[in-house]
Amino acid sequence: MRVLYICHRFPFPPNQGGKIRPFSMIRHLAQRHQVVVCSLARSSAEAEEAQGIAPHCAQFHIGRVEDWFQSLRMVATLPTPRSASSSFFHSTRLARAINRLLREQRFDLIFVHCSSVAHYVEHVRDVPKILDFADMDSQKWLAYARVKPFPLNVGYWWEGRRVLAEEKRLARRFDLCTAITRSEWETLESYGIGVPSDWFPNGVDTDYFVPSGDDYDADAICFVGRMDYYPNQQCMFDFCAKVLPLLRQSKPSVTLSIVGADPSPEVRRLGELPGVTVTGSVPDVRPHVAKSALTVAPLSIARGTQNKILEAMAMGVPVVASRVAAGGVDAIAGEHLLVATTPSEYCDAVLRVLSDRDERARLSRAGRARVLSHHTWSSSMQRMDNIIERCLASRSPDRELQPQARSS
Repeated sequence: MRVLYICHRFPFPPNQGGKIRPFSMIRHLAQRHQVVVCSLARSSAEAEEAQGIAPHCAQFHIGRVEDWFQSLRMVATLPTPRSASSSFFHSTRLARAINRLLREQRFDLIFVHCSSVAHYVEHVRDVPKILDFADMDSQKWLAYARVKPFPLNVGYWWEGRRVLAEEKRLARRFDLCTAITRSEWETLESYGIGVPSDWFPNGVDTDYFVPSGDDYDADAICFVGRMDYYPNQQCMFDFCAKVLPLLRQSKPSVTLSIVGADPSPEVRRLGELPGVTVTGSVPDVRPHVAKSALTVAPLSIARGTQNKILEAMAMGVPVVASRVAAGGVDAIAGEHLLVATTPSEYCDAVLRVLSDRDERARLSRAGRARVLSHHTWSSSMQRMDNIIERCLASRSPDRELQPQARSS
């Protein structure tokens, strides 16, 4: 089978959340099929790094864009119904490459990851198409609108409404739509679009994220995430203002490491607080996670699956998460991870792990086991294969998903 795969961020190297899921899909599909990848690179360095995907696909095409120009595109959409998101991820060069591929080659399936690039192939009618929304982005923008000050909240609300309209319109132009969690799938189903839909989860590389076997610092807490991302920033501001003082009242030796690339000046200033370290970008997050007694994921805005939670659980490091962040992981609160809502609940949950090595060991074993049973990429890709079979069968009942030889 020949697959045209389109995604919004070039999926190599798979070193951040928006790249891990598409890369895992491409790598899996390429084991049996010819996969042609089309995506965007936002810098010369990203375009250079993207070349590393060559062993994992038959062909790849890069639409090189500049953030400043894409931002102008976004501004231009403000008075229009078209969303800023789809404008930001549009490249005339990539659109031409995709149209040329569709004219010159026969594809058996088009797979699109993220609704912001679905417009590239919305016009195609003669090839089965799947749109993997992953997260329902409109709900993220609408959530921002509830917490941002005026007049920013109006802008986020307007973008949320436009993205919602596009999600509904685009979904009807595909044969089947998918999401990343059951919750996101239920949101998609609530749109009433009348298109078949399903979901398949994110996995984690359980051979890479493994328990270190070394001892840990019984006073150390860790948060992992890009620190130019608003939900990560907001949750750390709140945690440091409301939870950390309670923790240090009970246990003055508690430390917090904020591990993630591109911290803003405001985030860097958190490093001036007693016991807080802001690392910035690190070559490998695993040593920081492994030496911690636990990780926290206290996000108040979270869609889909937080990879940071899966990775910590896979490493056998307990997680204390918000209810909304934990909702994207197939795990049971209190059994595989701890969930909190208020500052006092966070404090109690963290101290429960810090003060009881047996409880930490229990959560460590249970978290790792749950990832192995519910969040491996192999089981996720099996679900995706079944979804693809359904999509192809809906177009041609007698058709089977057969491999084709890779081109040289």
